[in-house]
Amino acid sequence: MRIHRFEVEQWLPRPLEEVFAYFSDAFNLEALTPPWLRFQVLTPPPIAMRSGALIDYRLRLHLLPIRWRTEITCWEPPHRFVDRQLRGPYRQWHHEHIFEARDGGTWVRDRVDYAVPGGLLEPWLHHWWVGPNVRRIFDFRQRKLAELFGQPASQPSA
Repeated sequence: MRIHRFEVEQWLPRPLEEVFAYFSDAFNLEALTPPWLRFQVLTPPPIAMRSGALIDYRLRLHLLPIRWRTEITCWEPPHRFVDRQLRGPYRQWHHEHIFEARDGGTWVRDRVDYAVPGGLLEPWLHHWWVGPNVRRIFDFRQRKLAELFGQPASQPSA
């Protein structure tokens, strides 16, 4: 099984506690996910975020209905949390969210290690379909975060 890594970072001009609080509400993930995925949190509120918390979602990927279950495996407010897929579209999904107060705002970093199903077709599926879709999802997320938290014309260097 080949593991792919996707990393992205973004500076938001808001305090660490405010940014982490936003990410701490699993229902905000609906706003950060592109509409074409028709993403919905199924776990009833309130969701107590902590290590061991389980969260169920529903989405559509190119018209295919998919159920996704994640577990919060690490919870270190306000600096870090990790979720991993227990059931869903990937062979593996491990997503680390890192938050750092710096430069008068908050650096948000995402590190995702994931594996694609597909056996011998995996390299082709990743190159032409899964990899570009992961990028599109995070591109949408960055634009939405900039809209929600404000984004200066230029951001500090990492």
